[in-house]
Amino acid sequence: LRRAKEIKIKLGTLLQKPDSAIDFIIPYPEKPEKPPKAQRPSPEEALQWRDSLEKVLQKPYGLATFHSFLRSEFSEENAEFWMACEDYKKTKSPVKLVEKAKKIYEEFIQTDAPKEVNIDHFTKAVTMKNLVEPTPSSFDMAQKRIFALMEKDSLPRFVRSEFYQELIK
Repeated sequence: LRRAKEIKIKLGTLLQKPDSAIDFIIPYPEKPEKPPKAQRPSPEEALQWRDSLEKVLQKPYGLATFHSFLRSEFSEENAEFWMACEDYKKTKSPVKLVEKAKKIYEEFIQTDAPKEVNIDHFTKAVTMKNLVEPTPSSFDMAQKRIFALMEKDSLPRFVRSEFYQELIK
């Protein structure tokens, strides 16, 4: 059922007509960046991750390892939402900003979204209000809530996991 919802959303996005023909003429300056080569950290560097989710998420290898760990716990939507918000904040084109905001909302925020993140009603309401006229900071409150959730709940389990223990050997 979850996979069917994902496919439905993807098909719906593909079938949408652009607002104007200008979308076909002007290419967007944002191109998906190739992720930097994820280099395995030294055990000393990995040891620093115990105390800081920020340090984990700043390093490509840390982010990939943490994401794999969350996937093993069936909670990867948190890291995916956080990454989508980071990408969203870098968007320069107002048209692309609206498109990405809609996609993030439909994928992570709306009730029964395929990868719905666990945020309180107040945060959801503020986020929805921010999306009336999307700005790069529209998802900031929700992103901070998810970061705090990962830091408080997921990071301690990650540090005890085999994923992390292998890195500090």
